Amino acid sequence: MDWTLEVVVVPVTDIDRTKAFYADQVGFHLDHDIAPGPGQRLVQLTPPGSGCSIVLGKGVVPDMPPGSLKGLQLVVADVRKAREELVERGVEVGELQVYGSDPGTGALEDLDNIGFIHFSDPDGNSWSVQQISARAKG
Repeated sequence: MDWTLEVVVVPVTDIDRTKAFYADQVGFHLDHDIAPGPGQRLVQLTPPGSGCSIVLGKGVVPDMPPGSLKGLQLVVADVRKAREELVERGVEVGELQVYGSDPGTGALEDLDNIGFIHFSDPDGNSWSVQQISARAKG
C-alpha cells in the first residue's frame, strides 16, 4: 500500500502575513484561500513540484502554538541555486551547511545528501532545504 503525505498544517499568528511570505517570497503556489464558515479560513500553498502542501488556517485546523513546527524539509536539485533564489526574494536564509563527508562525484553532486540551507517563516516555523539532485525535479 502506498502512503502519501498530502498536507502539513503550519501554525501561524497572522494568515495574511504568512501567506505573503510563502507565496511571494518563498515562491509556493497558492492553491486555495477560502472561508468555509463564520470565523474559519483555510489557505493552502504548495512548493513548486511538490505533492505535499502546507495549510494555514483559523477555526478549522488543530490548535498549535505559532512557530512550534520545526524541521520541515524540502529537497532541491541544487541547494546553491535555491539559496540564491530565496535571498533574491528577500528570505533570510542561513549560509550553506555541509553535514558529513562528500558521497557524490562531479560538480553538482558534491553536495548531494549533505548540503543544506535553513530558513524560518515570520513566526519561527523552521525549514531545511537539502540537495538531492537525483530525486529533485529541478
